[in-house]
Parts: sequence; structure tokens; C-alpha cells
Amino acid sequence: MQNKGLIKVFAILFGLVCIYQLSFTYLTNSVESEAEEFAARKIDESRENYSDLRDQAEQDYLDSIGNNEIIAGITYNAAKDKELNKGLDLKGGINVILQISVEDIIRGLANDSDDPAFNKALVEAREASVTSQDDYIDIFFEKFDAIPDAQLASPDIFANKTLSDDVTYDMSNDEVKPIVRQKVDESITSAFEVLRKRIDKFGVTQPNIQRLGNSGRILVELPGAKDVNRIQNLLQSTAQLEFWHVFKNNEFGPFLTQANQVLKGIVSEEEEAANVTDSTSQENSDIDDLLADAEDSTAVQSNNPLFDLIIGPGAQGGPVLAYFNVQDTAKVNTYLSMPQVRNLLPAEQRYARFVWGVADDDTNATGLYALKSNRDNQPPLSGSVITDAQQTYDQVGRVAVSMQMDGTGAKIWEEMTGYASNNQTQIAIVLDDIVYSAPGVSTGAISGGRSEITGDFGIEEGKDLANVLRAGKLPASADIIQSEIVGPSLGQEAIDSGMLSFAIALVLVLVWMIFYYGKAGVFADIALIVNILFIFGILAGLGAVLTLPGIAGIVLTIGMSVDANVLIFERIKEELAKGKSQAESIKDGFSNALSSILDANITTGLTGFILLILGTGPIKGFATTLLIGIATSLFTAIFITRLFIDGYGKNGKSLEFATGITKNLFKGMNSDFLGKRKIAYIISGILIVISLGSLLTQGLNYGVDFVGGRTYTVRFDQDVSPTEVQNVLVEKFGNAEAKTFGPNNQLKITTNYKVENEGTEVDLEIQEGLFESLKPYLPADTTEEEFINGSSDKTVGIMESMKVGPTIADDIKTASFWAVLGSLIVVFLYILLRFRKWQFSLGAVAAVFHDVLIVLGVFSLLYKFMPFSMEINQAFIAAILTVIGYSLNDTVVVFDRIREFVNEHNTWKLGKTVNAALNSTLSRTLNTSLTTLVVLLAIFIFGGESIRGFMFALIVGVVVGTYSSLFIATPVMFDSVKKKSSIQDKKEVEEETVA
Repeated sequence: MQNKGLIKVFAILFGLVCIYQLSFTYLTNSVESEAEEFAARKIDESRENYSDLRDQAEQDYLDSIGNNEIIAGITYNAAKDKELNKGLDLKGGINVILQISVEDIIRGLANDSDDPAFNKALVEAREASVTSQDDYIDIFFEKFDAIPDAQLASPDIFANKTLSDDVTYDMSNDEVKPIVRQKVDESITSAFEVLRKRIDKFGVTQPNIQRLGNSGRILVELPGAKDVNRIQNLLQSTAQLEFWHVFKNNEFGPFLTQANQVLKGIVSEEEEAANVTDSTSQENSDIDDLLADAEDSTAVQSNNPLFDLIIGPGAQGGPVLAYFNVQDTAKVNTYLSMPQVRNLLPAEQRYARFVWGVADDDTNATGLYALKSNRDNQPPLSGSVITDAQQTYDQVGRVAVSMQMDGTGAKIWEEMTGYASNNQTQIAIVLDDIVYSAPGVSTGAISGGRSEITGDFGIEEGKDLANVLRAGKLPASADIIQSEIVGPSLGQEAIDSGMLSFAIALVLVLVWMIFYYGKAGVFADIALIVNILFIFGILAGLGAVLTLPGIAGIVLTIGMSVDANVLIFERIKEELAKGKSQAESIKDGFSNALSSILDANITTGLTGFILLILGTGPIKGFATTLLIGIATSLFTAIFITRLFIDGYGKNGKSLEFATGITKNLFKGMNSDFLGKRKIAYIISGILIVISLGSLLTQGLNYGVDFVGGRTYTVRFDQDVSPTEVQNVLVEKFGNAEAKTFGPNNQLKITTNYKVENEGTEVDLEIQEGLFESLKPYLPADTTEEEFINGSSDKTVGIMESMKVGPTIADDIKTASFWAVLGSLIVVFLYILLRFRKWQFSLGAVAAVFHDVLIVLGVFSLLYKFMPFSMEINQAFIAAILTVIGYSLNDTVVVFDRIREFVNEHNTWKLGKTVNAALNSTLSRTLNTSLTTLVVLLAIFIFGGESIRGFMFALIVGVVVGTYSSLFIATPVMFDSVKKKSSIQDKKEVEEETVA
């Protein structure tokens, strides 16, 4: 090997860099352990909510020493920025995909146009986008173009004052489209920046936010975040801050009285009709029942539909018309929006807009306000003028938010406050259609643009409100279409199980290599440990996120990385068997193995790249570690192992690449693989028919990320019956499934109840319904807050949850299909380019199709019986792509040896050449497969419930992939070549094969 000194220097320097990168993780872990011990000493377990108090004390400790030097000028805060990031499944937190409403943006650009063609295209585009993979804006343009004579440059659509500098009346539709596209993109970029600013102020360490293509989707990852509902509200809040003049309650007294009178007639007619229906449907009713019905009917007629709902009047001359219970607000809204009621408003109040105030948590009461709106429903002043906002306290110590306005806003604010002062009226401060306060102005007009919001909210709510106002409002609504929430205690369990599986797999591989290759195995083990150091160092240096599938990827890399050493050692043994010297055998062994090593790793790497491009979240983490592992294992196997072997043998020391037990293992093998190919075809054919039959009859167990819905991992303090729980939930939601997930006291609950509906209201409704339904199975003192959120040492309640909307579920399915198909096409082309014969590509792709169908068939046959989740989800697609890569890895090594034997033994018949090649690679194939299988079994048993199905798919794939490389890929290649031969060649080949 040339340039040994340079490689040695590079390896040492790179190793030191990796240690340096990982040192930050060590430092932060040390400081955080000290903080944890400090919090444990300070907060005794006997205190109520001690876990939350300890979390706060721990955070306070870290904040206080954040800028203190730990070592060599490095502070905790500096080290924290450079530590190895842990993903949601290891740290807990929330991962969401937000969909910015492109429809809202387009409506805003058109100034909420009433144009019939415009609104028709919007509605049709909304309906079509549910099942289409195209962007909403493309669908909108398509629907608009289908409307005869519809012009985007109409003054009623985009040729308006807002876009007057960009769109003119004489433009064609094709000229307007790129302008609208640009404006939409700018609005999405604005939304991205607003969300980024909000998240930066939220205080979560190592947040991640990124745009997903041009679809208006934004990915937000907040590892370590705990207050889920607060975060979801923060992310989705549009922050439509408005300032309105407001009517006094005495101005609306006559209207409310008249409204109540009109409602009496309307409601009594409805009640009377209902009573008649009820009475006629009753058979054999006696005279007492009839009299009771008559009395009830009379009672209804004497009720006051509106006034009976009032639980308290507003202060005389104040802005609150009356106070109502929160649960009655929908009914009041219905009453006040009736045309018969709206027609009662006098001319000066005809545009009045009724809104509600902040509800009181203790009394559950909320006030009704009447804003002085206008024909266009536009406020005199909006929140876009806010330049700064801070959480403060007012003069009496209540939580408040102070705001500073720009010059334009300050001028309008001065006019508004002057009017309010002169007329002794109030100004309502409205955020997202909720009145936070409606103060009067007693000191005259307020100049300078500084004002204050006060209301009934806490410190955290005040901080969030200031954060939203300071960051700005979203240009359109943002809905969470996919979310994944992992509790911190479940994250810690994932770390423990992941590291345990990692340690067990590593020990098994290290021991196996020494058992099989002796001293050479020791050198391979050293290279493997260096490889692991490189992987973790690169992950830390790149700022990549380590996830549980990522740990699985590293452990899988351990199993696969020995493949290169196995290939090298087996080739060296072959060269030694030819009688060559040790030095020459080592040189030729490394040289001859290089082609197979590169081909095998490139094919696996290609599927890894497809995963990286099309995968999301943890799957991307798996692909990242897999690709890094492939690169580092190549370097360590080819160069690091060579350095140790050459160094050991330079003084004439003999190095055996085997032990006494394994020295003659597989030696002299001469199996007739091709002669058994017909039996293999029959066996594979039967397996494929069974798989296809099961797929057509039983189907597959699709996860929520493929069909949409919500899934919750719920833990109880005792064993529960999934069937019993499922029946209870079906009564509540109409559709639900409950399965044991890991231990018998943990269930995975799935429902598609209201899956089409977005918004936190639906999420809260389902969480509350879940809590109420499961209450009998929970400890008596469990509160709803503890059930949903809970503390870092939570042992009961929702441990993890996921929501996937139907639109994104459809997108995930489509992306998965193209990922699998794309990997097959890429690999076919690579093998065609590498081997220059289509027969090799055909054999490889046939084997891959064979493997994928059987893995799918196994999952279809067994998902109802296995004691772990066998869902078809994104993780399963990652497993399928990994199986494709692994199967091709095996197949390419065999094909490489066949090509080599064809060149070396050009007088042999093809059948003899193929059989000899297969026998020569048998030791490597079985060795690598067994090593990888042992590693996968370690992860399957010890790696945690969340990746057990993923590991099972890989285990089945490795077994089937090893079989197919010997009995499917090579025979298919052989048979396709044979058909191209002459008749004489056919007979000779058959004779040679039989012999």
C-alpha cells in the first residue's frame, strides 16, 4: 500500500477531530448531570409536582452557569450548541408539518374578491387538491383557465390597488400567473420567517425549521419541548391583531330587548313543532302525560331565549353588553346572526360585529362586545403596525403586553384615542377575534404609538402573546397536517434500549471476528471501533440529529462494515492457498477484493441516497447514519485494517486469517447451485403465490402515515385488555383500534375520527374524549393535564402521539412508491453500466422483486398474530429500501466473482464457471449474513418497541436476500444468457450443469 505515512497521519488527525467534536457532548452531559443532582437535592420527592419543580430548578441552574467556563475557555452554552443533537424519539418533543393555506394567500392578493369565476376556481381547486399531488396554485390556475372569458387581470381580481405596480388590466392570464406565483412564494417565505422568529424566542434548544419544497409546507422540530398544546397554539396562531371602536352597552339595550321578543316567536314555533312530533309518536299515553306536555309547551312560550342565557350584566356604560356561559356562546352567535334579528339593528349599528372576550377560568363566563365595524369589515388599525412587544405588568401588577407602533400606526392610534377620549368610549383590542381588553381613554389622545394590552392571562400567555406580536402575523392560516409528539420519559427509555442493543451487537461482532479470523479479526475489530468513532464524530460535526432509527443504522453499519473485512480476508486466504507469500497474498487479496467492495457499497449507498432525499424525520436520520457508515467503513476496512496487518507482518511474523476451528470451514465446497435452480424456482414460486394471495385477500396493516388519522401510545399502571378498551373507544369515536404495544400495560390506539378536520380544537376534543373514556383504567388521581402532557418521569398517560392528515398521507404513499421504484431503476442502470450486460441487471432486479414480495407477504400473513406492530409506514419503506440495498450487496459480490472467473477461465463452460464462483463466495456470503443477522436480532430483542417491526422486516429481508442472491439472481442471469447461446452451446451447458 502506497503512502502509508500519509494515511496514518490523516487517520490520527481525523480521529482527534472526531474526539474534539464529541468532547462537547461529554461536557454538556457532565454539566447536565450536575444540574440534575442539584435539582434532586433542592427539591424533595415529598413535594407536590416535584418532577416539574426539579425540571425548573435544573433549568435555572443551567441558565445561571451557562456562560461559566468549563475547560479551556469553553462554556456550557458554547458546548451545547456543538453537542451531538438527539432527535425527538430520544429526547422527547414535538415534530409538526404546517400547511400554509395558499388559498388564503390568493384570496388576500385579490382583496377577498367577490368575482364568481375567481371564487368558483378556488372552491374547485380546494376540492381537487385533496386527491391531487399537484400544488394548489397549479390546480387553481387550471380550474380558472377552464372558465370561459375569465381574466386574472380583472380589476375585481388581481388588477387591484394592492398589485397595481405588478398587474395591469391588459395582461393575459399567462402573464399574470408568474406574478401571482412570486407573490405566493413571498408570502410563504414570510410565514417561514414569522415561525422561525417565534420559535427562536420560545426557548427550545436545537430547534429545526425548514421549508418542504414549494408546497407551502413547513417542518418544525422542537426536541425537548413539553407543553404540547401551548406550542401548537403558538405555531398556528395567525395573530390577527385589530383595534376597533366599540359600542357602549346602553346603546344596544333596545336592540337586545327587541331581539329577545323576536326570538320568542322563532324558538316557540320550533319547540311547539318538536312537542307535536313527540306527542304523536307516543302510543297509549294517558291524560296525565298530555297535560304535562301542554304545561311544558306553555312554559316554553313564556321563556326569554336570549335573556335567559345571560348570567350577568355588563358595567353601566361599559363595552360589555352582557356575560354568558362559554358553552352558550354558539347558541348566542346563532341567534344574533339570524336575518330576523340583524334586521332590527338601526342604521348606525347595521354593520355591528359581535365578538367575545377572554373567558374567565373560574366562572366560565365570557363577555359579549359589539364592535363598530363597516361595510368592508376592516379595522381602523391592524397589528401590522407593531414594531415591538414585551410582556410587562400594569400599574396594579397584572400581566400586560406593551406594544410600540410605527409612524403610520402611531398617527392612526392618536386619532383613535383622541376620539375615544372626547366621546368617553372604549377601544377594543382584538386578537384572533377575541377581545383581550377594551380600555377607555381618559387622558386625551395618546401620541408616540406606545400602548398596552391587559387582560385575564398569565405570565406564559403574556410572553407567548408578545412573542407572536413581535414576530408578526402569519400571512395565511397555518394548519398542522402532520404531527409527532414524544414524551420525555419515553425518549429516555428509547436511549436506554438503543444503547443496550448497540452494546450487545458490538460485543457479538467483536467476539465473532476474533473467533473466525483470529489475530486478523482483532485488527478488524480495532478498525471497527475506529469506524464507530468516525461515525459519531462526523454526526456531531455536521450537526446531524441522532434518532433511534439512526442508532439502528449505526448498529446495522457495524454488521455490514465487517463485510468488507470478510471479503478481504477471504481473498487473502485464497491467495495463500495458491502458495503465494504472506506479503504477496495480502497485497493481492486487498486488490482483488476492492472491486466487489466498491460495487456492493455503491449499490447500498444508492438506496441510502433515495431514502435521504425522499425520507422525513427519523427515516432521514437512518439514511444519514447509513451513508456515513458506508463511507467510514470503506476507509477503515481498506486502509486502517491494512495498516495493522502490514505493520504486524513486516518483521516476518506469520498471520493466520483463521482459527483452528474455522481454518478448513467451507474449504473445497463444490455444490451444484445451478442444478438446484428448478427446485428453487418452485419454492420461490410457491412463496410468491402465497404472498400475492395474502396481499389480495388480507391486505396490509397500513399505519396512519399512509391512511391518515391519529395514533396514541397510552401507558397504564396495570395490564389492560385491548379488546375491552377498543369497544369503549368505538362507542366514543365511532372508529378506533387498540393493540398491545410492548408490555401488557401499554396500548397503541388509532382512530380516524374527524381526520379531515384540522386545528387544535379537534386535537383537544379527541384528547379530552380519550381521557374521559380511559378514566376507569387510570389511577383515580390522574388529571387530564397529567394524562395529556405530564412530567419528564411520566409513567401513565399519553407517552407518544402522531397525527397525519389525509392529504399528506396520500403524498407519503406516493413518495414511498416512487422511492421503491426509483431505487430499482437506479440499481438496474448501475449494474447495467458496471457489468455491461442486461442479463446481470435482470437477475439482480428479479431477485429484488422476489425479496420485496416475500417481505410484503410475510407482513400480510402475520400482522394479525405477531405480538408487535407490523404496520406499513415510512419506517417499513425504509426497511424495504435497505433490504433492496442488502440483497443487491450480496448479488453484486457474486456477480463480480462470476465476471472474474469468466475472464480467468475462458475455456470453462458457463455452468461450471457460475457454480465455481458461487462456491468461492459462499464463505463470505454466509459469514456476512450471519453477522448481520446476529446484529439485527440484538436490535430486535433489545432495541425498543417502536422499531421492532422495522427490524423484523430487515431480518426477513436479510434471510430472503441471502437466499435470492444464490438461487434467484444468479440462475435468472444464467438462464437469460443461455437462451442467447447456440443449440450446441445449450447442450454443452446442460451437460456441464448436470455433470
